[in-house]
Amino acid sequence: MTEETPRHSVSVTGVVVRPEDGKVLVIKRADDGRWVPPGGVLELDETPEQCVVREVWEETGIKAKPIRLTGVYKNMNLGVVSLAFLCEPVGGEIRASDESTVTAWLTSEDAVKRCPEARGIRISDALSGSAPYVRVHDGTSITPKQQLYPHHH
Repeated sequence: MTEETPRHSVSVTGVVVRPEDGKVLVIKRADDGRWVPPGGVLELDETPEQCVVREVWEETGIKAKPIRLTGVYKNMNLGVVSLAFLCEPVGGEIRASDESTVTAWLTSEDAVKRCPEARGIRISDALSGSAPYVRVHDGTSITPKQQLYPHHH
């Protein structure tokens, strides 16, 4: 049998924005203490939109409605691809969870500042109103895009 092709893991990120004041839902992760928009691993039997609804609910207690895909982010070190969706809250009560020590509605500026660059940019991208972004990162920082064509010296 031939060697199995390496597989990517796929995650989703929910950038949940309150329409009344533009505040963004973020959590402080229990495992590493980092501030991030809620999200998690896409299960085999769910759509990306179903996953974002489930993960936001599990981590924050907020019911989210996905509006549109705003970005695709690849962690080059771990082979994780994350799909970010702009969402609006449609119910629920904010709470912490097993995965989050704090859940908060922050201004977009404050949320972006607290998050590692690779997570904060998902908020900026979602709020920019432009077409979906495609970015690569190392888990913390955005890395420059690889050249599309090899250089010949």
